[in-house]
Amino acid sequence: MSDDGLKKIISHAKEYGFVFPSSEIYDGLSAAYDYGQLGSELKNNIKQYWWTAMVRMNENIVGIDAAIFMHPTTWKASGHVDAFNDPLIDNKDSKKRYRADVLIEEHIAKIEAKIQKDVDKAAARFGDAFDEAQFRSTNPQVLRRQSEIDDINARFKAAMDADDLASVKALIEDLGITCPISGSKNWTDVRQFNLMFKTELGAVSGDSGVVYLRPETAQGIFVNYLNVQKSGRMKLPFGIAQIGKAFRNEIIARQFIFRMREFEQMEMQFFIKPGTQEEWYNHWKDARIQWHKALGLGDENYRFHDHVKLAHYADAACDIEFNFPMGFKELEGIHSRTDFDLKQHEEYSSKKLRYFDPETNESYVPYVLETSIGLDRMFLAVLSSALREETLEDGSERTVMAIPFALAPVKAAVLPLIKKDGLPEKAREVLAQLQLHHIVQYDEKDAIGRRYRRQDAIGTPLCITVDHDTLNDDAVTVRNRDTMQQERIAIADLNAYVDGLVSMTSLFQA
Repeated sequence: MSDDGLKKIISHAKEYGFVFPSSEIYDGLSAAYDYGQLGSELKNNIKQYWWTAMVRMNENIVGIDAAIFMHPTTWKASGHVDAFNDPLIDNKDSKKRYRADVLIEEHIAKIEAKIQKDVDKAAARFGDAFDEAQFRSTNPQVLRRQSEIDDINARFKAAMDADDLASVKALIEDLGITCPISGSKNWTDVRQFNLMFKTELGAVSGDSGVVYLRPETAQGIFVNYLNVQKSGRMKLPFGIAQIGKAFRNEIIARQFIFRMREFEQMEMQFFIKPGTQEEWYNHWKDARIQWHKALGLGDENYRFHDHVKLAHYADAACDIEFNFPMGFKELEGIHSRTDFDLKQHEEYSSKKLRYFDPETNESYVPYVLETSIGLDRMFLAVLSSALREETLEDGSERTVMAIPFALAPVKAAVLPLIKKDGLPEKAREVLAQLQLHHIVQYDEKDAIGRRYRRQDAIGTPLCITVDHDTLNDDAVTVRNRDTMQQERIAIADLNAYVDGLVSMTSLFQA
């Protein structure tokens, strides 16, 4: 899929009630979107899948819901007031502003695409005998291009570590990076821009009343570490999970819901004994990639990307990247944050945030392992992998959203074959039976084939048809969205049958 693929997703999402442009009757608001009736259900199902995996399936992880507004000193302690910046650069001809790091990342992505093209050509030439790892490690062209990537990454890391923005601009110029709009290389200097939204608390304006919309949900966990640890009688290692809104004044918010100024995060901070961080870092890398792959969106669509430039508080960091329509981009971050956060809050609050270890009789500040996933990006990953157009055996075409059954907004549709002979009344009985367990739709308008197509387009896994035989045998015909196979199921067995196919439990039984 490409940018055209992204446009198809945006169009389909609006037409069928997944995502709408915010304030559209007033010509919209840049980079703001509303989740529609199907989108909100899909979002809730993704949340439930994450919460089940993190909290319900781990006896040493609990969840909280912290306030969006926090004491402003929180953000001084965390470093956001002084250092939460993006390096920005303007093109003088197009007057467009870009993130310097993104321009460099996109340049690297083009080189990676060339490497992949070489790999694909060789794979086609050598067939089953092809050894990709050996080809990548020996082919001169691939090695030259990989060396080029390594050199760019090293220069960028050195420049950012030294806070040398002039060198970042020099790198952009040396690489010959052009503006996507104007095609020119007429760049301004690189500048830092703070991303936090600032507002005022109460009726009196002035610095004393300044508060911020939180740019991440993690700090709400850190400031509640001691409350949770004591009230829950938690012993290390233990985790605190949270799902919540965060806000960043992104200058370049784009690519649909991939990068927005208001977004939602699903984060878990795992508190551990110092010295065990490597073990837990590897544990959570493995656990999180398995969570993603269990959805069946395609193992080839995921990869790990180690951070070139580590945050000053981290001793290890990587992203799980997903192959979005615009290429591989960050979906989830896994970070070993050491003891930076709790130590900073200790210093600024003058409160002890220690853990007393009864096994060693010592008191220390725990280290932290973080997993942080963007809910909106996860939503886009599901949509972009699900939307497809298929040509059927009879030559007809259908648009189908192959959303994993457990995440689908509507789990089943109940369809009376015709609108008479008592079929609608019987269908309503079936509907009432299923509604206690799942989101179910009822549809009696148009021919049955057209109703199937409507349900395919919104990703409904099962269509349940009530026909004249139903009145005699108390059974219905169930059509599977993906296989389009039909099966006769007794109404008495219907709840168990549907549950076995669409329940969230199925994702944890692989």
